[in-house]
Amino acid sequence: MAEKRCYTIKEIQSMLGISRPTAYALLQKREFRWFMIGNKYRISKNSFDDWLDKQEPD
Repeated sequence: MAEKRCYTIKEIQSMLGISRPTAYALLQKREFRWFMIGNKYRISKNSFDDWLDKQEPD
């Protein structure tokens, strides 16, 4: 099986422990790359992982 290249909104929610509205708010900030297939969002794994690695703890 090929390595996963995209995340779904549900996967982002689960990884970050956030609500659905908060996940969509992150998309609107355009801190990482995403695109739509039909009406479904797909988040670039590499872009998201890079963004996550750069986050500073509060």
